[in-house]
Amino acid sequence: MATEAEVLKALSAIQDPDLGKDIVSLGFVKNLAIVDGSVSFSIELTTPACPVRDRFQAEAERVVGALPGVKTVNVTMSSSVAHGHGAARKVSLPCVRHIVIVASGKGGVGKSTASANLAVALAGTGARVGLMDLDVYGPSIPALMGIKETPQVKDERIIPIVAHGVKVVSMGFFIPPGEAVIWRGPLLHSAVEQFLTQVEWGELDYLIADFPPGTGDVQLSMGQLITATGAVLVTTPQDLALEVARRAVTMFERLNTPLLGVIENMSWYECPACGHREAVFGAGGAREAAARWKVPLLGEIPLAAAVRLSGDAGTPIVAGDPKSPQAKAYVDAARSLAARISVVTAKS
Repeated sequence: MATEAEVLKALSAIQDPDLGKDIVSLGFVKNLAIVDGSVSFSIELTTPACPVRDRFQAEAERVVGALPGVKTVNVTMSSSVAHGHGAARKVSLPCVRHIVIVASGKGGVGKSTASANLAVALAGTGARVGLMDLDVYGPSIPALMGIKETPQVKDERIIPIVAHGVKVVSMGFFIPPGEAVIWRGPLLHSAVEQFLTQVEWGELDYLIADFPPGTGDVQLSMGQLITATGAVLVTTPQDLALEVARRAVTMFERLNTPLLGVIENMSWYECPACGHREAVFGAGGAREAAARWKVPLLGEIPLAAAVRLSGDAGTPIVAGDPKSPQAKAYVDAARSLAARISVVTAKS
């Protein structure tokens, strides 16, 4: 009959491709028990969005099942998202494991759409997710998430509205429709601090912070206030967008906020009638930029009217049409982001 040491030795052959170590030395294997030829254990991953989750389970069943005397193998897959460390900031949320800033060097590149779809995709993996819309000059998250009501306040704390499995708070909830917004330093600082300290977020694995586009004082002020695990940069393939995106990279370097990766929106258009693929805004720009910045290209999102239509309808395409190429691209990007966070957290 196989011993505990033999089971662990067999499992140590399974390598985590992102962390570069085996699942035993990483401490992923828990609750190992051997009874009358039946072996049971759990594999606790660093994120429910782990892209190799199913492969780990299949490999664990295979290598342990091949040991002498083993009749059955019962593998339970679970996850525990480790806390991000990040640089010291003025405000932190102990119940939120990772705050991820989603930013862009300029407007019009689909940043908020990416934020909404990343949040919904992460929630779809079983992660506890919040979405904090800080785009004070053009808060579009309520519309993208189909939220028309305003949040309640209980015991002087804002209760987020849950949409598509995501807890949402937006600047748009507190701005009268059609009113011009002219917020400067102290007022903006106060609003962001309130979103961080007076919202009942509860336990979250990921809090997606949708930043205003650009790289000015507003973005710097917000970045200095938030304890972020890292930032995701959304851009398009065209040279102008990438040139502006470089400024955002510089801004996050000044903030000592790790750049987690790049998402390229509007990567190509595929004709639904003939299948011809056209690189409307150029090709390969974000991939080359990500390589230059030494970060992953988390995803390439095809251009399609369905993304706009689903957003206009208040249902992000990940939820509204999960089998579409765009939804699958966002899901893959979310899983890549979760894996990247695990790597950054392990190294910090």
